[in-house]
Amino acid sequence: MVSPTSQDVAKKAGVSVATVSRVLNDSPLVSPQVRERVLSAVKELNYQPNRTAQRLRAGRSHVIGLIISDIQNPFFTSVVRGIEDVAYKYSYSVVLCNSDEDVEKEQLYIGVLSSERVAGVIIVPTGNDCCSPLLNLQMPVVMMDRVVPGLSTDFVVLDNVAGAYAAIQHLLELGHRRIGMVSAPPGISVGTERQRGYENAMHDYGIAVDAMLIQPGNFKENGGYQAASKLLELKPRPTAIFAANNLMTMGAYQAISDKGLRIPDDISVIGFDDMPWFGLVHPPLTAVRQPTYEIGAQAAELLFARLLDSTTPIQRKILQPELIVRSSTAAPARLV
Repeated sequence: MVSPTSQDVAKKAGVSVATVSRVLNDSPLVSPQVRERVLSAVKELNYQPNRTAQRLRAGRSHVIGLIISDIQNPFFTSVVRGIEDVAYKYSYSVVLCNSDEDVEKEQLYIGVLSSERVAGVIIVPTGNDCCSPLLNLQMPVVMMDRVVPGLSTDFVVLDNVAGAYAAIQHLLELGHRRIGMVSAPPGISVGTERQRGYENAMHDYGIAVDAMLIQPGNFKENGGYQAASKLLELKPRPTAIFAANNLMTMGAYQAISDKGLRIPDDISVIGFDDMPWFGLVHPPLTAVRQPTYEIGAQAAELLFARLLDSTTPIQRKILQPELIVRSSTAAPARLV
């Protein structure tokens, strides 16, 4: 049996082949009445369009690329789900790449996605120069979670300054004054912003910022462990530690335990990125919660808005955090 063609659909609907193509590609240049006739003919003839050929003619696939910075970080689980749900709504698929905070690996994946002719890319950048190859290709790009200063792209981020400020304010209100911070590697926007929130809160409460109380980590558990260990060696040691992401918070927990200290009796801990299981650790962790699903979903919506109309103004969405107070923070029992 010969499969029906677009010419057969056009003949039955009484329109041109070009009109059939417009209907199948959801063009707004077709009246509702004509669209209904074409779709009725498609259904009656059981016509199956050749999607591969359509994509080749369009010069791009119905696939979007997603480059995240650390696939082992549970923060990205809900973020990726938000992106995938929106992509599915638009009948697109998602190719997931993990840069592992490695600029060379990131550049490799940018090249791969370009060669595969993906429709656009959502990226969590590793540094300030990562996205120039994408922009040179004139491919729609949305930055997520982090931004690269000076690049005109759509992005979705958290108000990291406000989140860190809320965390430090909570500790200050409890009576802490010597607060250590496990910060982020230099050159990453979220780390810079979270440290700014820490410093702003200390300043507003009239407390000088001690550079020794800010130790850089690497967004991974081992970095959190090493940075927290350095803080615990200080004399006097801090009465509280603020860690700039979830994995480093877990590293800090381990360092405190290995030191024989109790949370929050000897030292309070507060983290950034709340996870569903943070209420199950001992003691349950006070943390800044990000709207992770919304970050992903809104990033995807921005990308599809750009794909539908490349002339739309640049959109920059900044979402708000929420401080979740649990048992890992308490008033300092004593100065140490």
